[in-house]
Order: sequence, then structure tokens, then C-alpha cells
Amino acid sequence: MSAHPTPSRRALLQGAAAIPVVGLGLAACSTDGSGRAATATPTAPVDLGPEGQVAKGTTRLFKDQKVVVTRARDGALTAYGSVCTHAACPINKMEGTTLICPCHGSRFDATSGEVLKSPATVPLPQVPVRVENGRLVAGPTEA
Repeated sequence: MSAHPTPSRRALLQGAAAIPVVGLGLAACSTDGSGRAATATPTAPVDLGPEGQVAKGTTRLFKDQKVVVTRARDGALTAYGSVCTHAACPINKMEGTTLICPCHGSRFDATSGEVLKSPATVPLPQVPVRVENGRLVAGPTEA
């Protein structure tokens, strides 16, 4: 006879039932919703649309492109990747200029990329942004 007690059938089934739920939670934190890993910043130029989409003194979250763009009152543009630095969740909500991660509640300042609330501890990465032919373009310039 073994010195270790044998788990009941009920305990085994409960443990097995929890595995898919845990897996789904982890997948939600590390993919872009399509099963692919979410990237922190654009790796190629991304057309965000007409330049006028971000007026002076405003900030706009481009959810699909995973970028947030701010235009200062003087017209200067800044942009940050909008993938949470804690668990790579794409950020899909902004209140005022605060970005809110849907996975664990991290908050970031959209105008500076700085962490406002943990669990994230690393700021959002800055992304090059510019106007080309009247359109906002984020990401590296074409080589």
C-alpha cells in the first residue's frame, strides 16, 4: 500500500476541468485576439488615417493598430505602443488620457507612456509618428 493517499475521482475531474479555463486566461493576456502574439509596437509604417483625426491638445487610441497618439497644443506629435507591458494584452480602453489594460487593470498615461497603476512596472514604448502627405503614420520609416 502506498504512503500517499490516492485522490478521489471527483478531485481528479475538478482539477482536469480547471486546466482549460486557466489556459484561456493565459491566452487572453498574450495574444491579439486572433491567437497571434500581440506586438508592442508597429514593425512597419502604419497609416492611421487623415492627419486631422488627432486635433491639437487631444489624444486618440487607435485600437486596431495598437498605438496611442497625442498632439500637443503646439502641434507636436508623440505616440506610444498600446500593448500592456505587464502581460502583453492589447489595451482597448482610454478614459481621458489614461489607458486601461483589460486583463489586470494596469493604467498608463497616454501622453507619456508612464505607468500610473500596477501590476505593470515598465512604461509603454515610444513609437515614431509623423505626417506624410496629410496622413498620420506610426512606426519606423520605410527603408
